This record gives sequence, structure tokens and C-alpha cells, in this order.
Amino acid sequence: MPTLVAKAREGDPRSVARLISLVENGDPALPEVAAALAPYAGRAQVVGLTGSPGVGKSTTTNELVKALRAAGRRVGVLAVDPSSPFTGGAILGDRIRMQEHTTDRGVYIRSMSSRGQLGGLSAATPQAVRVLEGAGCEVILVETVGVGQAEVEVASLADTTLVLLAPGMGDAIQAVKAGVLEIADVFVINKADRPGADATYRDIQGMLGLGERAAGDWRPQVVRATAVRGEGIDDVVAAIEKHRAWLETSGNLTARRERRAAVEVEAIALGTLRARIGDLKEGTALSTLAAAVAAGELDPYAAAEQLIKGL
Repeated sequence: MPTLVAKAREGDPRSVARLISLVENGDPALPEVAAALAPYAGRAQVVGLTGSPGVGKSTTTNELVKALRAAGRRVGVLAVDPSSPFTGGAILGDRIRMQEHTTDRGVYIRSMSSRGQLGGLSAATPQAVRVLEGAGCEVILVETVGVGQAEVEVASLADTTLVLLAPGMGDAIQAVKAGVLEIADVFVINKADRPGADATYRDIQGMLGLGERAAGDWRPQVVRATAVRGEGIDDVVAAIEKHRAWLETSGNLTARRERRAAVEVEAIALGTLRARIGDLKEGTALSTLAAAVAAGELDPYAAAEQLIKGL
């Protein structure tokens, strides 16, 4: 394992791929991997991209990679694809739009299945981000599954969250609804060459005007782009860098990363508890308590408390 981590630190793509596979599969060696990577945490800028299916996330990600590489920055991409609720399989097709970077040693692209995880990400995504940080990526782009109004998990992972919109996806009422629109640090109105782009821009600006902010708080930027032609991408990069500068000067970067670590630790702890409860299902403790609850001899809260004590 130390050799594998050392090779990943040197940027060896096979070693990085093996480490992420260990993360995805919950390998028993994962604690050792995490301990080896811990000293390199917090060095990368993590940018999340989310939005509805077909809004242009992969194309925008590809153009952002191109712009970041032109600036000489080493880039990692984690593209999460939905898994089938019937077969469990996933196409992992997001990277098809990023083939021009295949031979670039300064770019690492990994497609990940959501494996049934809700929220737009895979359960393994936070640890995969740590692997890419350890591999020396300066910017990590995390592209979510095509989401609806409530999948906001990416906001707890990213330093800067981009919400992509497209013309014709709703009116002013949609713009003021709670949910995914509230997590944006930067709004990107993609496909801005289409009719209705100006109306979408006005609706988002109107929504932002309704919000209450204290002096010095961040006001989300609204940027127009047409990613398929590479138009507006420089403005998107500028908005990301502006938000990064605000995070650093306001002290919010440290606060966000501490919240991210708290979510990560909690998820690992809950995963361990779920595994232990799964082990109990093979024994008699859970079935005995379930029988007592079904017979009315015990209430479910008392049964749950006994179960927790048994863990």
C-alpha cells in the first residue's frame, strides 16, 4: 500500500485508478489508504457542477478542463453517473465528451456510478476527492448525476458550487423555489444562444434580489455561456476564482472544509453502524426484538435502544 500511494503521489494514473477502486469497493485497506493521504488534504480547489439532465454539465466540465489546463493547472475530474435501479449497472458515459484530454498527463478523469446513492453523488466521492488531492491535482471538478430540485449533496463537498441552467426549463416561479437553486455560488446559464436565455437571466437575478444578506456576504454570480462553442467559459472561470478569493479573505474556506470533514466523518461512522446492524440480522438479537415489537410486548423506541446498546 505505501508503494501504491507513493506512485499515485507521482501522478501514475494506474495507481490513482487502483486507489479509487479500493475506495469504491470499501476495501479493508481503506483506513490505511486514508491515513497515508491525510497529510495532503485541503490542497486542491474542489468545484462542484450540478444541474438537470441535459443541461450541459459534461460539455461545460470539458471546457473548464481546457481553460484550467491552459492556465497550467493540474486537473482531476470525478463524473458521477446514475446507476440502474433494476440492474445496478451504469453507462459511465460522461467522459465521452472529454476524450480530447485522454492523453494529457495533467488531467485525470474518472467516471463513477452512484450505486444507488441519493443526493447526486456516489458514497465514495469524498474519499475519491482525497485520492486526487494526494495525486497532486490542483483543481478537482465534481460533476453530479443529472439532478432535480432536492439533490444538494454536492454543496457539502465543494468549495464552489456551480448550478447549471438552460433556457426553457421553467419560469420565475421555478426560480424562487427552494432546493438546488439555493446552493449555488455561481449560476451558469448554459446554451445562452437559445431563445429565452435573457428571461432566465432576469429570473435568477430577480430571485437573488429577494434574498437577505449581511454586509460582506457572497452574492452568487450569474454567468452566460454556450459551452458547446466554448463561449463564456472564461467568465465562468473568473467567477469561480472570485468566489475562491472571497472564501479565503472572509475565512469561509476553512469553515466550509471543516463542515465537509464533519459530514465525511459522520457518513463513515453511520456506514460502520449500518454494517454492524447488518451483522445483527444474521444473529438472533434483531429478530427477537422485532418479534417482541410485533407482539406488542415492546415499543419500537425501546427495541431500538436495546439494539444500539448491543452494538
